[in-house]
Amino acid sequence: MTFAWLGLLASLTLGLLWLMKLRGPLLTLAAAAIAFGCAGYAVQGRPDLSGSPRATTDREPPMPLTGARHALMGQFDGSDAWLNMADALASRGNTEDAANLLRAQVARYPNDYKLWVGLGNALTDHARTLTPSARFAFNRAMELAPGYPAPPFFLGLAEARSGNPEEAVRLWREILADAPANASWRPMIEDGLLLMTQGTPISAPPATDQAGS
Repeated sequence: MTFAWLGLLASLTLGLLWLMKLRGPLLTLAAAAIAFGCAGYAVQGRPDLSGSPRATTDREPPMPLTGARHALMGQFDGSDAWLNMADALASRGNTEDAANLLRAQVARYPNDYKLWVGLGNALTDHARTLTPSARFAFNRAMELAPGYPAPPFFLGLAEARSGNPEEAVRLWREILADAPANASWRPMIEDGLLLMTQGTPISAPPATDQAGS
């Protein structure tokens, strides 16, 4: 009976998206996301179990990953859709599934630096530390997008989460040294440096659709 309701909910959601005039590739992507969620629930869903919060990692990131990602890499594109799916899995404690999802996507789109950054974040989140595989993902992103701030920024964030804030400070200072003075994401990184060096609370990342500017 639960799966019948799940199918009905998926159908209603697609119908609502259609009424909202979502068409073409975006509707296909939305349908794929819904189908992915339904399939995951069908395999792992246990509605009879009571909820329990996910145990936090030893070192939480010093700023929200999703907000920082949107500030540095934009949103509302194909890459962002996959990254949001991975975020949803990780938020439920399925960090291995999140990493596997992004492994599959970088295999399909090996030249998409955003997916490589996401994979590095997912691997770090799953292992609770910066692993060689995560470092490789960040380095690959830097090779694909030289001069873009996101790959070294998230590598620095992973270093900080792994107990190496000095390397995070070095990487972020290098980003700021080459950053335009009016870059929308510059205050976020400056606040991150203050947090690392002085323990000053940081502000939320700015909302922007423009990456690498």
